[in-house]
Amino acid sequence: MIYHHTKNKGDLGVLKVKLDLYLQGFLILAPETEHAPFDVVIYKDGVFKSVQVKFRNLNRNGVLQIPFRSCYSTSKGVMTKLVNKAVIDIYAVYCPQTDSCYYFDPKHFNRCISLRVKTSLNNQQQGVWIADDFKKVP
Repeated sequence: MIYHHTKNKGDLGVLKVKLDLYLQGFLILAPETEHAPFDVVIYKDGVFKSVQVKFRNLNRNGVLQIPFRSCYSTSKGVMTKLVNKAVIDIYAVYCPQTDSCYYFDPKHFNRCISLRVKTSLNNQQQGVWIADDFKKVP
């Protein structure tokens, strides 16, 4: 894969998620600011949902690790901010290694979620979130 600057990765993630949401039958609405707590709003069957989009690479164990925080740089250094789950209905994660998008409600999880793309070495199934189970908007 071609190296992507962090902003480019985010833009690619948003584009891939928008296409996938469109193919799932959603109308996609974009905020007029980059400072909204969500990246897009989707609409279908009379229901609006706010969506936060993330770009995540698989780790070496075949897992997508998604922490519910944002990190950004300022003149004072790197800042970390926890996601306000009250204003996010859906988390959408684009993974370039699978070229797939995964969706879930962050309110159902604590500080992070790990989605397994590859089978674990010990074939553990209990307590494991399988990424393919998250390909449709809940």
